[in-house]
Amino acid sequence: MNHGIVIIGSGFAARQLVKNIRKQDSDVPLTLIAADSMDEYNKPDLSHVISLAQRAEDLTRQTAGEFAEEYRLQLFPDTWITDIDPAAHRVKNHERTWHYDKLVLATGASAAIPPVPGHELMLTLNSQREYQACETTLRDAQRVLIVGAGLIGCELAMDFCRAGKAVTLLDNRASILASLMPPEVSSRLQHRLTGMGVHLLLNAQLKSLTRCSEGIAVALADGRSVRVDAAIAATGLRPETALARRAGLNVARGVVVDRYLQTSDADIYALGDCAEIEGRLLPFLQPIQLSAMVLAKNLLGAAIPLRLPPALIKVKTPDLPLHLAGDTQRDDLSWQIALGPEGMLATGTDESGALRGFVVSEDRMKEAFALLKTLAA
Repeated sequence: MNHGIVIIGSGFAARQLVKNIRKQDSDVPLTLIAADSMDEYNKPDLSHVISLAQRAEDLTRQTAGEFAEEYRLQLFPDTWITDIDPAAHRVKNHERTWHYDKLVLATGASAAIPPVPGHELMLTLNSQREYQACETTLRDAQRVLIVGAGLIGCELAMDFCRAGKAVTLLDNRASILASLMPPEVSSRLQHRLTGMGVHLLLNAQLKSLTRCSEGIAVALADGRSVRVDAAIAATGLRPETALARRAGLNVARGVVVDRYLQTSDADIYALGDCAEIEGRLLPFLQPIQLSAMVLAKNLLGAAIPLRLPPALIKVKTPDLPLHLAGDTQRDDLSWQIALGPEGMLATGTDESGALRGFVVSEDRMKEAFALLKTLAA
């Protein structure tokens, strides 16, 4: 390769790809371009920064310079790519142009913010940089609203509560973790959160946010209102697809790729939170790690299809942690739930009796890997 491999992005997916490429080829030119500082941090740690009283800078594990030296690559931090020219095999911004033989989009996903009046008052915790921008506000806030009771929302609610803050957790669904599991399974964690003091507002629709003398006035569609010092959006992620769309690549919910992580252009690939793999968005560590292993080989000349086993998803709520896998969100499963002092084992089976999904908590999480092996294909 004359120009080598150019990767746009510097998050977990990009770094895993670099490490896997270098395991196989120490010489191929590698260039990383990203809009952030490119310092490495563990993104899941953002769910626990408040209770641990961590500053944004405390999260850094490896600087961009150290990473570049260790893996022999060119880095361009704080650099926005504005256009891709697939025919000419180049990417550019208003200052310069980079040529590539193979291009990888690892642009990640941005936090979705509810489009309500006053949405600009909402904070997000989807990156180290975002936390750095609001850490003083969050540290000083005594009353915190978290919009979205999904995986991240529940983790944040518990963390802020453990830090001694008054937490309100709002969602328009009837139960927490509603996109991951049925209410009879999530109820154990829901009860633990309320027992810790989290104020749950379920089946609630956010109407507006307004700055007031008491902080932020939060209005709900049913006429209720809440006063808080800070409001956080935890309503999911939106894959970053604008660059791919401008380049004429096939885009649906994410950048569409096949089993080889290849986009609609033969020399452009996508990986991580921005990629839609055969119709699925998979913003979890395990599928990204496996995808990076396969893509590294394919960029270096192989043609290996990605095969993903059932992924184990971890809900990092320390007072009652959960592991889950399979099709736990299916509404046609029959659930058997065993509760005890050692935790919960919930198994979801289809009409034939085959195990299709499970959720385990606390000490019963040690059974997760054995259960993974018994999940029906």
